[in-house]
Amino acid sequence: MLNVNDWRAAARRTLPRFVYEYVDGAAEDERCLARNRSALDAVSLTPRVLRDTRRIDPKVSLFGQTWAQPFAIAPTGLNGLIRPGGDLMGAAAAQTMGVPFVLSTASNERLEAVREAAPQAQLWLQLYVMEDRSVAEQLLRRAKAAKFSALVLTVDVPVSGLREKDLRNGFKVPFKPSLPMAIDLMRHPAWSLRQAMGGGPKFVNLVEDTKARMSAQAQAALLARAMDRGLDWYSLSWLRRHWAGPLLVKGVLHPNDARRAQREGVDALIVSNHGARQLDVAPTSIDQLPRVVEAVRGGIPVLMDSGIRRGSDVARALALGAHAVLIGRPVLYGLAVQGQSGIERVLTTLASELERTMILLGETDVGALRVSRSPADPYKARNAMPSRSTGSTSPR
Repeated sequence: MLNVNDWRAAARRTLPRFVYEYVDGAAEDERCLARNRSALDAVSLTPRVLRDTRRIDPKVSLFGQTWAQPFAIAPTGLNGLIRPGGDLMGAAAAQTMGVPFVLSTASNERLEAVREAAPQAQLWLQLYVMEDRSVAEQLLRRAKAAKFSALVLTVDVPVSGLREKDLRNGFKVPFKPSLPMAIDLMRHPAWSLRQAMGGGPKFVNLVEDTKARMSAQAQAALLARAMDRGLDWYSLSWLRRHWAGPLLVKGVLHPNDARRAQREGVDALIVSNHGARQLDVAPTSIDQLPRVVEAVRGGIPVLMDSGIRRGSDVARALALGAHAVLIGRPVLYGLAVQGQSGIERVLTTLASELERTMILLGETDVGALRVSRSPADPYKARNAMPSRSTGSTSPR
């Protein structure tokens, strides 16, 4: 398997249809998903030649910690459905690769167990705020005790996006197989056996006490992303009372929101359309990235996710001002096929592609790539620079 698309095809063969489509699908007609790919394809970078590129430095630093690569593993829920122990494997792979791992609120392993599986990893916690805010408060207490170093507040899910594939597949927790699903499970015996032995995924971080009974309603609400729709900018003061460490806000697309977040003392932003899983008419992250970078004017770091499939995509995001990127679906493809080693192989492929891209661009470190190719008005340059691809815009 030479690239992420190869891993994607292998994951499709490995997983039952309802699981694969949960991982790979997006909102409504999936047009935002297609735009994520076509917008990245539209960004061209002009190489410089006759430069000494014998030593390439892909490292970045953030919040006093160094990353071996300018990417982190994005928060993804229900990793245990893809492979039991998926959160543990993701954290261990991140530790091996020297990059952060962001644990989702919708994780299937206790955050203390994740820390135990990766004692030296840079672990961050992604937070969904449900109507019962005591759930968030106990998560923050435990994350602090387990030495999670940063908090990622996801703000683009006041309600779940309309993911029609999941609805058609009867995707819900607890799972109740239909006849078509049962037939599909028989066609994927390895996955079915692993799930049977693992006992099926549960949202185990909803309660602080391991002996406490998890509410079926709370688990259903988390799967449906039934969040606190009263969460607003003023809620950040509540959050700060419970978390003193670095705070990133994920899901920002509008420059005005970026400026407001900066005024409210947020430590970094993640430009994201949630991998096109929320709002099908949303703009792409790569299109909005330069506008957000310009809005904060270097005051806080800006990261990006949604649509990254190649090391050259990482270079594109860095060139348009991103400090680093987050990788979501590609990690899950690797997890589905080969577990921890699959994740490591996917990330190693992306790192290798990025290094080759940097050499061909004539750049030796990612900081220079970002500075030398991020002009004073990056939004205008972004729209003047690319040439539109004439190929297919489908992520498939």
